[in-house]
Amino acid sequence: MDEQRGTVTIPVGDAQLPADLMLPAQPVGVVLFAHGSGSSRHSPRNVAVARTLNERGLGTVLADLLTPAEDEVDARTAELRFDIGLLASRLAGIVDWLAVERPAGHVPIGLFGASTGAAAALVAASSRADRVAAVVSRGGRPDLAEDALAQVRTPTLLLVGGLDEEVITLNERALAELGEVGELRVIPGATHLFEEPGTLEQVADQAGTWFTTHLNR
Repeated sequence: MDEQRGTVTIPVGDAQLPADLMLPAQPVGVVLFAHGSGSSRHSPRNVAVARTLNERGLGTVLADLLTPAEDEVDARTAELRFDIGLLASRLAGIVDWLAVERPAGHVPIGLFGASTGAAAALVAASSRADRVAAVVSRGGRPDLAEDALAQVRTPTLLLVGGLDEEVITLNERALAELGEVGELRVIPGATHLFEEPGTLEQVADQAGTWFTTHLNR
């Protein structure tokens, strides 16, 4: 299979979701990104992490989880960005599409979630344990996954900035619910958005190692 890159439209229920695919010639796995509240598939931080994963031989899928019409509503009301059930169902639908259509071939699937997208990723992982092999959360709100946390059976890495004290506490509580499948790592000197020099690179490096370890089995 040759390297593939481009934008596709993925049908999920009655929604048509645009997604940017980047698939190396021989991917060892494919990682689906769930962006945070108020963001999109064009999030510069997620795009940067995806580029690092591509260099590690992983395919990436950066998808919008809301339709353009829903985005317009959310821009005014901010009501849909915290609808974890909706976002998780959209993610699960894209996971199913990847598993059935197999644009990356027969490779394991991972989920990378940022902020509220991390909660959606964990809920989706709990409902698709047979299809999702690894999860990474960046500055995430895994606590918003609520009861689904205890149902997660997928190896999950929680990455939090060392200066993001409130979110560290929320991740520590979530870790207790995740149990032995979870691991929490703190990136020293980083705030919530990992804007400090070198901190996002650490996220990308640790995520790359987590995914290549758990998807290459």
